[in-house]
Amino acid sequence: MNSPHIDARARESLAPIDMSGDTFRALGHRLVDEIATELDRIRELPVSPGSKPSDVRSLLGDPHIPESGADPGQILSDATALLFQNSTFNGHPRFFGYITASAAPIGILGDLLASAINPNAGAWILSPAATEIELQTIRWMAELTGFPSDTGGIFVSGGNMANMVCFLAARAKVPVGGDLRCYASAETHTWIEKAVDIAGLGADAICRLAIDDDERVSANELRDQIAADKAAGKTPFLVVATAGTTNTGAVDPIAGIADVCRDHNVWLHIDGAYGAPVAALPGASPDLRAIGRADSLAIDPHKWLYAPLEAGCALVRDRADLKRAYSHHPHYYHFDEIDGEAGTNFHELGPQNSRGFRALKVWLAMKQVGRAGYIEMIEQDIALTRALFDAVRREPELEAHTCELSIATFRYVPSDIRSRAEEFSDYLNQLNEALVTALQVEGEVFVSNAVIRGRFLMRACIVNFRTTIDDVNAVPQIVTRVGKRIDARMRP
Repeated sequence: MNSPHIDARARESLAPIDMSGDTFRALGHRLVDEIATELDRIRELPVSPGSKPSDVRSLLGDPHIPESGADPGQILSDATALLFQNSTFNGHPRFFGYITASAAPIGILGDLLASAINPNAGAWILSPAATEIELQTIRWMAELTGFPSDTGGIFVSGGNMANMVCFLAARAKVPVGGDLRCYASAETHTWIEKAVDIAGLGADAICRLAIDDDERVSANELRDQIAADKAAGKTPFLVVATAGTTNTGAVDPIAGIADVCRDHNVWLHIDGAYGAPVAALPGASPDLRAIGRADSLAIDPHKWLYAPLEAGCALVRDRADLKRAYSHHPHYYHFDEIDGEAGTNFHELGPQNSRGFRALKVWLAMKQVGRAGYIEMIEQDIALTRALFDAVRREPELEAHTCELSIATFRYVPSDIRSRAEEFSDYLNQLNEALVTALQVEGEVFVSNAVIRGRFLMRACIVNFRTTIDDVNAVPQIVTRVGKRIDARMRP
């Protein structure tokens, strides 16, 4: 479209969105100083702001796009204040909700550096250094978790996408058509439903396996189910084993499941988005040490490797399986060899063509702390979770339930109905649900929830290098105090 009133020579001056090096330097230094100040005092801030959506929306001002621009310095200052005053801080030492880690400071700086270079990590020629860093980081991720170091892999946004990348690679390896079946625990994350929808298989393709009292599937039941499905003319193509369930941190019997998959020639995928890094610990269980037997593994560095969001990683034993699923060569792509060397083009190994440089923040952190540093921090998180569980058990009005990896579950039970808890089961579920909501809004401590055998429980997950023993010891007192108040309000 022609714009005759625009002078092409106008680009001889700075574009409206550009800024001089001096301005960028001044604003950048000021922003880094403000961020550092807030991180230094993060313990003094509430974990969550207690804001309503309308509260935050009103702070944004005029809902319409501004007609003309404003001073970038003022914009950045306003945005910094808005975010620090109206955010839930997963970097707070008392954030125990869901499985989102505190962001490593070097990862924060890594995201800044990655944005400055702004490579498109979909093709080698567009991102030479970024591509090689990602390849090295994939190798390090594999080595850390016991997966083959020559594996194929790719960085994606998080666990959902990492699991789906592996799922679709497994799907592409079997013939089109037929009655395909995949197998997953009743506790497998909901990504599996999304995956069968995206693959066009439908929910009936999932065989949900029952779990035992430890929230784990049975390898023997899996073996029997696969045999029965084969006899019925179905085609088993994928088994999902979980290394650290979202609900309780349970680890499936991976070693036994791997035997079943080997015997039936079925792809074994490990959803290790949360728990796979524990395989690096000297005392890791045999099931976690069996991760290396899988065909694919999903792992989230933004969980237990303390990377800023977003950072997920899909590892697939045979890189050719990724190419089979994702490689396409449109005529408008020309990514040729350079002096006889073929670089890796990540657009051939995953669903994205244009890709950000997610690997840098992980690579920098791995260089900073090494294997030993991760082992130390993960072991501390596990020890703190056990200390929290013990503190809960000592509190008369709290009922401890499970403690696996770095997830503890418990509930508030008023002392006067403790002996009749089953009689009050519905009320206790309602009470604890209201209690979780109150804790999340009030900002002293942030927990999430789990539902185990019909009981609504509080759930604390520690993947937080800022958490101390004082933080976990404070939880029972806070929960009991808030629980008493809510109980008094809810009971007639």
